[in-house]
Amino acid sequence: MEATRTTVLCICSVLFVLTDVGCELIHLHSPVQQGSTGMPLFLSVDTRFSLDEVEIQGTWSHIDLSGARTTLVTFTKEQYIIDMMYQDRLLFKEANASLLILKLNKNDEGRYNLTLNIKFPNKSAVVIKEEKTIYVKVDEPVSTPAIEKQPPYAVVEDKGNVTWTCSVEKGTRVVFQWFKDNVTLTPSERFHFVQDNATLLISPVRKEDMGNYSCAASNPVSQIRKSSEVELSVYYGPYNLEVNSGQGLRTGEVFTINPGELVYFECQADSNPPNSYVWISKSRNPTQIITEGPRLEVLSYKLAQTEEYLCRAFNNVTKKQDEAQFTLVVASLGTGKERYTQDGRSVSPLAVMAVCSSFIIGFMLLFLFRRACHPKRVLMSIYNRPFTEQKRPQRSGHEDATEDFGIYEFVSVPGKMESTQASCRSLARLESVQDIHTTIYDVIRHVPESPSVSLLK
Repeated sequence: MEATRTTVLCICSVLFVLTDVGCELIHLHSPVQQGSTGMPLFLSVDTRFSLDEVEIQGTWSHIDLSGARTTLVTFTKEQYIIDMMYQDRLLFKEANASLLILKLNKNDEGRYNLTLNIKFPNKSAVVIKEEKTIYVKVDEPVSTPAIEKQPPYAVVEDKGNVTWTCSVEKGTRVVFQWFKDNVTLTPSERFHFVQDNATLLISPVRKEDMGNYSCAASNPVSQIRKSSEVELSVYYGPYNLEVNSGQGLRTGEVFTINPGELVYFECQADSNPPNSYVWISKSRNPTQIITEGPRLEVLSYKLAQTEEYLCRAFNNVTKKQDEAQFTLVVASLGTGKERYTQDGRSVSPLAVMAVCSSFIIGFMLLFLFRRACHPKRVLMSIYNRPFTEQKRPQRSGHEDATEDFGIYEFVSVPGKMESTQASCRSLARLESVQDIHTTIYDVIRHVPESPSVSLLK
């Protein structure tokens, strides 16, 4: 390490002798130092040579913001002298010519110059001059900011303006921020920031500007400090005027109530301060006020079949008003007071009863049909009939004389002369007459089969 420093020193001396240009023998960590009042600040210097190998003579001086120069320290390799005004505030480091300011104040801000004359060994005529400058900024930590609003009272929307001011008792190079309900505010058409963001102007004020406002302050040597919140109140309205009632049936702006029913109507609107309300009957006298206040009481038996009403809301501060008109119809809604909600989700009880009745009637018809027709037997008969008839042997008509017993009526049909005989069961099994020109034996009376036994006797 010592060999390296010696080599650097020799090279620098040769360059200075031959070209009058030297190399950097002292080095500063930063040309700008940030300090805080009441805190120490160390001006560090690195020397690239050994003080034991050279003869040095140097000074530290301070140039304040007004340009006045003050010599703080004069030093050589053997000793140093500190100005009497700074003996309790400065500490000189002989090893590398660094300077420690023990306790900064605002007056310490400015430039600090280090001047060093270096005389090389065995070169009595060679002296290298090195000069370095450090700019020191001294900031005071910020105190908790305070917020102020002008005017201090509530303002009218679209007419009034509000000016917010954020200030700190202590602090330098303070940066301000503004918040509404803990959300950062940025410049816009109605939000204007002036004086390094220390002032916020809202012009004009509107309803949506209502909320809690605060500011924050910080600087390079302080963390962010936030003020307490201050509420902004705005006079506005009326907005969203609406008439409602918990009785009767409503369809749009028409209310239908039962005869003899007592009905209450509520008139409401968004406003600050609260509105004053009046009710007017347009059917009788469109200029006469029938009652005041947000509530109207109506006795339906005192009304005609249809009446028109108007609710008027007025804000005494903003001087604005709004109106809502509706029609009241007196008509029977049924004993159940069937009501349909506006979203169509409710079903009429009458419709429910109709569906239930249809279901019951259908069930009863099905039950009666089953009792009378025996659908199971009919289906089994249809299914078994063709096979039974196919298996029955061919009969001449005289195998069982008891089956042919009865009284016959002979009807002669012109055409063929042949005649055909058929028993009761044969005729019963005929589904159609294939030849209408044959003789038809119509059985007009049938004697039961049981007496045939006595006849055989």
